[in-house]
Amino acid sequence: MAAVPWVALFLSFAATIHNHIGLVEASVDIGVCYGMLGDDLPAATEVVNLYKINGIGKMRLFDPNPAALEALRGKEIDVSLGIRNEDLPQLTGSADAVNSWFATNVEPYLNDIVFNYISVGNEVIPGSLGIYVLPVMQSLQKILDDRNLAGIKVSTVVPGSALGVSFPPSSGEFALEASSVMSGIVAFLAQRGSPLLINVYPYFSYASDPVNIRLDYAQFTATSPVVKDGELSYYNLFDAAVDSFLAAMEKVGGANVDVVVSESGWPSDGNGNFTTPELAGTYNRNFLKHITSNAGTPKRPGAYIEGYIFAMFNENQKPEGVEQHFGLFHPNMQPVYSIY
Repeated sequence: MAAVPWVALFLSFAATIHNHIGLVEASVDIGVCYGMLGDDLPAATEVVNLYKINGIGKMRLFDPNPAALEALRGKEIDVSLGIRNEDLPQLTGSADAVNSWFATNVEPYLNDIVFNYISVGNEVIPGSLGIYVLPVMQSLQKILDDRNLAGIKVSTVVPGSALGVSFPPSSGEFALEASSVMSGIVAFLAQRGSPLLINVYPYFSYASDPVNIRLDYAQFTATSPVVKDGELSYYNLFDAAVDSFLAAMEKVGGANVDVVVSESGWPSDGNGNFTTPELAGTYNRNFLKHITSNAGTPKRPGAYIEGYIFAMFNENQKPEGVEQHFGLFHPNMQPVYSIY
């Protein structure tokens, strides 16, 4: 049998079990992050076509790249759009600045692109930029309300380090240095019915502690429970991480807030036997199956959890090592690994 890019195979499977019908839709409920930190990446028009060829119905853009947004016009790919971290200070406290950002980067495309989310900052909590997130979220929300754009949700993207406690999952709570900022953000999300965007990487947990974290637990391949948390049984680390975030939000009044997994993936190179094409393929296949099955997590069985794979391409301008090898595709648009 000829080699078939695995992402196409499994996204086609996903399309058969979860298809939207509506304006500028028919999209698969799996996204892929389009990172651009490479000096040899294809043009945005070619990238968008690659998404279409492989049935990828959602794209996460880390910033409002004009070439990418132009290429996305009318392509029926839903977009999660990020505000650059370095722009947050100048946007805070200035309604005019936020209006200008929206008028430049969103408004011209509203008739041709479905924006699912605008994420205010990427992994800035905990950190010195965290205090700017909520004010910008509030300013953006007012713009959306004034224009009756209820379909666009405002959120932010947080890393696993936003949690101070993550084990067992029911004990999940935000880190001390993130707690105050996150309490305000979670209250905003709860009021608006918007999700928290979280980055979940079982790879990093496994690679940092392979003695105590089993590979099958990290890769969705365990056949019996690995962690028991009260009455809940965990077969994979991904579910445990998601439920830790849900528990943390409950503790600050966000029991009704959902999550979107804005990044997850496994590098295919850069760290010896921990990072092979086989391991990366296994993780991403199983991540796809898990998300598209709508199985939810032990804490929220059957819940719909949206997910994005990181990333579309290997990016040679990222730090050396594993960071350069998360791509599904090489810059020449050939798959890094295939399914036979």
